[in-house]
Amino acid sequence: MSRSERTTGLILCTRPLTETSLIVQWLTVDFGRLSTVAKGARRHKSPFRGKLDLFYLAEFNFIRSRRSDLHTLCEVGLLETHRALRQELVCFQQAAYCAALIEQTTETETPIPAVFDLFQGLLAWLATAAPQPRTIFAFELKLLHELGLGPDLAKTNLSPEGKQLVQELVHRYWAGIAQLKAAQRQVLELRQFLHGFMIYHLGKLPRGRGAALKARNERE
Repeated sequence: MSRSERTTGLILCTRPLTETSLIVQWLTVDFGRLSTVAKGARRHKSPFRGKLDLFYLAEFNFIRSRRSDLHTLCEVGLLETHRALRQELVCFQQAAYCAALIEQTTETETPIPAVFDLFQGLLAWLATAAPQPRTIFAFELKLLHELGLGPDLAKTNLSPEGKQLVQELVHRYWAGIAQLKAAQRQVLELRQFLHGFMIYHLGKLPRGRGAALKARNERE
């Protein structure tokens, strides 16, 4: 008999399964990326109502499926909604792009606690800060490093200023990243470099990168 398991997770995406049920994909502390079916979640009187939306943080119970990687969601205890993200379109678009990048680059049910911490930190930061392209560059670089795919700067054609910016974005936390000053030419150089680098290593990029980078212009 399957037993219930409990973990904490952030919702990466949801999609309808039937007229009444949802598939919810989580990024969890204990199990990595995990998919569950929330039976009856689309009904008005569902106990899941109001608890399952993008970027919600929750503790939840689920029962493992013996036949697939789609498990049954049993109970959800909501911890955080990141409501502020829904008040700034670009912040929401940045969070959505980063969620899609995690979905593309991680394997199902492979725990990577550092990626959970990275995404949780990003969401908290986006809720308080003005959206900037460097936030996306920092997330991309930090995620690549956690996955063992970080660029070898000695083998790139980046300018010395571009290399320094990459190092700062990788090693600084979000508040420190906000204090960085980057010239527009550096922003453009890094945008083009990361675009090509990730396509080479990942094969493609998730939709939404362009929208996520349409933030307030960096100051010269």
